[in-house]
Amino acid sequence: MKTLIIIPSRLSATRLPGKPLLKINGLSIISHVYNKAVEAKIGEVFVATEDQEIINDVRHNGGQAILTSNTHKTGTDRIFEALQKIAKSDIELVINIQGDEPMININDIRNLHNQMIRTKFDLGTLASKIKDKNLYVNQNVVKVTTKESLETSTFPQAKNFMRRSTDLYENIYHHLGVYCYRSEVLKRFVSLDQSKNEINSKLEQMRALDNNIEINVAFATSSPIGVDTEEDYMAIKKIMEYKS
Repeated sequence: MKTLIIIPSRLSATRLPGKPLLKINGLSIISHVYNKAVEAKIGEVFVATEDQEIINDVRHNGGQAILTSNTHKTGTDRIFEALQKIAKSDIELVINIQGDEPMININDIRNLHNQMIRTKFDLGTLASKIKDKNLYVNQNVVKVTTKESLETSTFPQAKNFMRRSTDLYENIYHHLGVYCYRSEVLKRFVSLDQSKNEINSKLEQMRALDNNIEINVAFATSSPIGVDTEEDYMAIKKIMEYKS
C-alpha cells in the first residue's frame, strides 16, 4: 500500500508569525518535522506551502517541498493541492502532519498508519490520555470523545471534537492534529463546503463528522507540545537543545 506524508506549512501564523523557520539546534522547526516524518519510514514526504522561503529552507536541508496557492482556508485543502501536483496515481493513503510539532512521536504516526492499513477505514487521527485536569478547559487543546475506550490496540470511532469541556465525559482524550486519509476520502472532503460547526469551533474535522465521514482514533503514547506561541517555542527549544 502506497502512502504519502504531506506537511502543510505557512509563515503567516497569527500568534507566532514566521514560526516554521524558527531555529532549534540550528535547524528550522519545519525541517525538524520533515526529518521526523522521513524517520517514520512510511512513505515519501513533502512539505506543502505558499511561501518560497519555506520551500528554500526545506530544500536546503535536503527535503522535498511543493509551492501551493495562498488562498487555502485550511491545511487539508493545501495537502490536496500538493497531492494533485505530485500526480502519482497509486497513492492509497495520505498522512497530514502539522508543521509545528517537532517533538511528534514517530511510533504514534506508525500506529495510526498500521491501524488504517489493518481496518481499511476512511479517516484516522491520533489522541492521547489527558493527564492534567486544566487541559479540559484550555481552548488551545482540542479534545475528542470516542464511542469506546481508547487503548494501544483499539481504533474507536470519534463522537465529537471540542475546544473546551466542562463535563468530564467518559472516553475523552487530547486530540493531536495528525490525520490519515484514504486518497478518495480526502478528495471528497475538500469538495465539501465548510460546515457551520467547523466555522464556529475553528475545527476542520467537524466538516467530516457533519457530512457522515467517520473518523477513527488511534492511541498516541505522548502529547507533544505544538509551537503556537513564543512561550511554546522557548519551552520546546529548551527541551530539544537539552536532549542533544
